[in-house]
Amino acid sequence: MLQTLFSYTASIDSICSNPLFVHARLVGGRSVTRRQIREHIFMMLFRREFYNDKDLLEQLEIYLSDLQKPTEDENIYLTNRFKTILAKLDEIDKIISEAASGWTLDRMGKVELTILRLAVYEMQFDDDIPIKVAINEAVELAKTFGGDDAPGFINGVLAKLA
Repeated sequence: MLQTLFSYTASIDSICSNPLFVHARLVGGRSVTRRQIREHIFMMLFRREFYNDKDLLEQLEIYLSDLQKPTEDENIYLTNRFKTILAKLDEIDKIISEAASGWTLDRMGKVELTILRLAVYEMQFDDDIPIKVAINEAVELAKTFGGDDAPGFINGVLAKLA
């Protein structure tokens, strides 16, 4: 069990230190785009797979403190969005399970599952984001952070929900 825990922690460390993740960091306190915000939320949600609820809030604080000079509004927005998604996670997971026929959540890659969770939240609970945009952005996240088959898998699952 400890071996598994250490490999998960190493997984987080290697992914989060990956240059592809680093580019999403806030730079010099400038405002961020919706895509950058989505990447931050993705990275924060990704930690959900490796930490319990108590430790997850601590991880959120650590993540936010590592950002380079985010504004107070950005911090508040990221925190609120993260917590809102977590609060709806059971409902989101049920929607994903129904759409991903032949796949259990445990069988999905952690990156892909996290992308799906974020996209389903945007599609089902965020009226400000058009469904096509949520799907496109999820596919873009999959291209950046997922494996070779991730974009097609993400697109296929989300298309069933559109």
